[in-house]
Amino acid sequence: MSGGVSRGKPGESGAEGAAAMQVKELGHLVLYVRDVERSAAFYRDVLGWRQILPDPAAGGPAFPVAAFSSGRTHHELLLIEVGEDATPIPAGRRVGMYHFGLKVGDSDDELREALNRITEAGVMISGASDHTVTHSLYIFDPDGNEIELYVDVPGVDWRTDPSLIAAPIRPLRL
Repeated sequence: MSGGVSRGKPGESGAEGAAAMQVKELGHLVLYVRDVERSAAFYRDVLGWRQILPDPAAGGPAFPVAAFSSGRTHHELLLIEVGEDATPIPAGRRVGMYHFGLKVGDSDDELREALNRITEAGVMISGASDHTVTHSLYIFDPDGNEIELYVDVPGVDWRTDPSLIAAPIRPLRL
């Protein structure tokens, strides 16, 4: 035990008969980046995320960070600068994050608008998939983190039929 917290195997509930904790929502994501200015510009100017920190009028924080929010919560993305000499994300199969998804709308028209915006910004598309429940574009941020830009497909009821989440992936036709 460390700090009074049980550290059992993943999936174990700890005490016999104790109710498992329930996750309510994914709160935020924190990424280490080489250059916070470059990465902030990508998330703010290309993806259109609202930057809430640093506030240029207030002088900003004492260390190199940038925070973003869609308005759902205080921050959904925090970038922390670690410098240009930081170890890059290894290529190929590895343990760790594969990608994170950002919902960019509710229709293919909105996904097409996102495609136009990122194409105009010179961002290369690394993939495009029809997942039955979502239509998705895949891109990389300046540090090589993969991002899925997606819309939920209207009329697909995965809550009633969760097997739709595992439907075969097809090429996306926008």
